[in-house]
Amino acid sequence: MAVISNGTTIFDAGAIDSGQATGNMTLIKTLTASSSGTLSFVHGASSVVFNNTYDSYLFTFINIHPATNQTKFQFNMSVDTGSNYNVTKTTTNFRAYHEESDGSPAVGYHGDEDLAQATGFQSLGYDIGNGNDESASGSLQIFSPSSTTFVKHFIAICHQYNSGDYAVTSQIAGYGNTTSAVDGIQFKMNSGNIDTGTIKMYGIK
Repeated sequence: MAVISNGTTIFDAGAIDSGQATGNMTLIKTLTASSSGTLSFVHGASSVVFNNTYDSYLFTFINIHPATNQTKFQFNMSVDTGSNYNVTKTTTNFRAYHEESDGSPAVGYHGDEDLAQATGFQSLGYDIGNGNDESASGSLQIFSPSSTTFVKHFIAICHQYNSGDYAVTSQIAGYGNTTSAVDGIQFKMNSGNIDTGTIKMYGIK
């Protein structure tokens, strides 16, 4: 027996319809770095959808490899289709790390990487090494970016091979303090280019 709500099948023979009940994740755009200064996703440009089509947007970054050693991987948002990336943000940041030699494990809040009503880029990963086997990977999710009522919440996690031979996991969350629709997002290193790496943008309903 199927359970149908507003024309949508929720249960069928005891099974949950994974596509409808738990939401769809749609790949919108993939950008691949090649000595790139920035990677940007802007609504309406290059087939990017970044509006109220989806409830939230998920960005996955895969093996981000910096050209410069000990750099930070960062992001910022735009409310003017990429003319400026300077949304005011308040954020939190804590991380855990562990050394290859099994020394110096720790976890704690890092106020030097948070923002308090600041327009600068928010760091996702820090001190990322540029050795051949060093990189950072993770994800960033932004909720209701096109809302003109609420601030723009986001949650991120980043894991990196630190230049000092550490495994480092950073957890970042915060909000863009604007009721304007956010229609663009940009990723970059705080110094030098993104040598290689892939960022994928998904829409989630």
